[in-house]
Amino acid sequence: MNLDHRKLLATGVVGSTLAAICCSTRALVVLLGAIGLSAWLGWADSLLLPALGLFLAMTVYGLFLRQRPKRRH
Repeated sequence: MNLDHRKLLATGVVGSTLAAICCSTRALVVLLGAIGLSAWLGWADSLLLPALGLFLAMTVYGLFLRQRPKRRH
């Protein structure tokens, strides 16, 4: 499987940013309240905190792949 470190890094950064915004602010409360899904807020932290950890791990791994020297075959 060929991982493109730029795509992995971009996905990690964007996902981490969105998860952090939803965790630290009440953006998710406003958004879900506006569309009538505020009942889902009870389990939002159970989903957002692991998602934040996953996206941060993706970001770190993408940075690791970027720093690693490329092999030439």
